[in-house]
Amino acid sequence: KILVCISHVPDTTSKINFTEGDTKFDTNGVQFVINPYDEFSLTRAMWFKEKQGATVTVANVGNSSTEPTLRKALAIGADDAVRVNMDATDGLSVAKQLAEVVKNGGFDLVLAGRESIDYNGGMVPGMLASLVDFNFVNGCVGMEIEGTSVTAVREIDGGNETLSTALPLVIGGQKGIVEEKDLRIPNMRGIMMARKKPLNVVEPIGAEIATSIASFEKPAPKGAVKLVDADNVDELINLLHNEAKVI
Repeated sequence: KILVCISHVPDTTSKINFTEGDTKFDTNGVQFVINPYDEFSLTRAMWFKEKQGATVTVANVGNSSTEPTLRKALAIGADDAVRVNMDATDGLSVAKQLAEVVKNGGFDLVLAGRESIDYNGGMVPGMLASLVDFNFVNGCVGMEIEGTSVTAVREIDGGNETLSTALPLVIGGQKGIVEEKDLRIPNMRGIMMARKKPLNVVEPIGAEIATSIASFEKPAPKGAVKLVDADNVDELINLLHNEAKVI
């Protein structure tokens, strides 16, 4: 049994704004999608379903606004979905909610993205593995399963590392576990079938919220560009030394 953790994140083309004194993310006009790293892992789960007969459940911690994202995952091919009915606030509380889903569902493989592209915390897969006492491989770019034995490839600085491990296992996946060309777009049949697949809403356990957001800040706008004639080397050196202060 495979569980795929799904984050509900803003599309990268969305215009980002904040409200309430830069303490709340403004969702008005924002298109939400499956977190791209999670989508790579979901596609890999589909391979295991088709080649090895695995069952695939997708899970999300979020309010009812996240259900269209879960329905898309069902349309791609997942068998059923679980939504933990609480706002995703910090990594530890999310990991604790997902750990409860893992324990209650009897899963032996958990696939997640290495991080979500909204907060880029990169915390949940590792904390989840610790909470349920599963083996853990992060930055995974390839994996094969034979029985309970797993061969996983993870990205390291300057190359890849091949590991031998075993189920039960949590994987933090990224591009490479499948390629972008392998990602699946739901077809009409999948969309229609997704409407009939179970989407179970469960109430959260009483997990403490360990961190909270104090404020957000946008990057500073780019400064004006100064053009220097290609032959005016003295002016270029002056600007680099006195204004940019890089030499």
